Amino acid sequence: MALKPTTQEKPTLEINASRQFTSWLYEQNMSLAFTTYQAGKLLFIGLQTDGRLSVFERTFNRCMGLYSHGNSLYMSSLYQLWRFENILEPAQSHNGYDAIYLPQLSYFTGDLDIHDIVISDSPYQIPNSPASSLPAKKPIFVNTLFSCLAAISETHSFLPLWRPPFISKLAAEDRCHLNGLALRDGQPKYVTCVSQSDVAEGWREHRSSGGCVIDVDSNEILVSGLSMPHSPRWYQDKLWLLNSGAGEFGYADLNRGRFEPVAFCPGYLRGFAIHGNFAIVGVSQPRHNKTFSGLVLDEKLQDKNAEPRCGLLVIDLQSGDIVHSVRIDGVILELYDVVTLPGIRRPMAIGLRTDEIRRVVTVE
Repeated sequence: MALKPTTQEKPTLEINASRQFTSWLYEQNMSLAFTTYQAGKLLFIGLQTDGRLSVFERTFNRCMGLYSHGNSLYMSSLYQLWRFENILEPAQSHNGYDAIYLPQLSYFTGDLDIHDIVISDSPYQIPNSPASSLPAKKPIFVNTLFSCLAAISETHSFLPLWRPPFISKLAAEDRCHLNGLALRDGQPKYVTCVSQSDVAEGWREHRSSGGCVIDVDSNEILVSGLSMPHSPRWYQDKLWLLNSGAGEFGYADLNRGRFEPVAFCPGYLRGFAIHGNFAIVGVSQPRHNKTFSGLVLDEKLQDKNAEPRCGLLVIDLQSGDIVHSVRIDGVILELYDVVTLPGIRRPMAIGLRTDEIRRVVTVE
């Protein structure tokens, strides 16, 4: 389907799904949400009552990290961390939508370049601080600018929790481009970063093979030699992740300390969710600048006579085959994060650019 612009000056946005994608989405009884900071959009993909694809979007400045937790949806933007709440009860609907995500709370963090977000279901013991713990269900996020994991503060921009062992001090310098965070047993456990550098933006010189996976509890470097890794996720006793600079989806063999590719994807990988036996990953068109040039991904695309694309790919975890896809053309060239919304067929959200939010009132 194509989303038409409101004026002729605006570029088009076209979203086209592979032939069996809508059937698969119906069978899985879920919908998807994803972010693009390049175009500043939070988008929802679901199904209309007649089985056709439903696409709904809202505008937020530089939206990136996304995390679904119960009825809540958390999202980072340029200088805020948002919490949306689904205000519809089960079996309720409004204008054909069975979920309405309402902006309920926003923390002003400043421009920390927040990447991944998680919610811990139990109190989190802050590393190297035996007397301090973080209450359960409080957002923990990757503070990329300060090269650390952090939590929301009631009085400050953030509360630092942990930083990689090679980072000598908290500084607003994006030293290693810490970006990904995975929970294990409900607790923050694994992170990804582009390098082990300890100088301002030092990661830029190590994009091809400086990436690594770190154990938050032990500070151990579990896997190294990666190319701009992102989006670690613990699932079925494996640490899955994206070796983005090589276009590879796979998992970390923690016993051997190496990355095992499962599928090659035609684009720069970022954003990853799992549902059942399927991985849903985001692919982006690499920017034509120094950050994305000279990566292994370029060589692989050339060898396979393929052009990079933007969209979502559904990968069978057992076979490694790309079984379904959503292709995005036009104004959106890059994605950051994607989440599944189980049990929701057709979601939408209330935005801030019209007075619609003034008329939405809920009573507890």
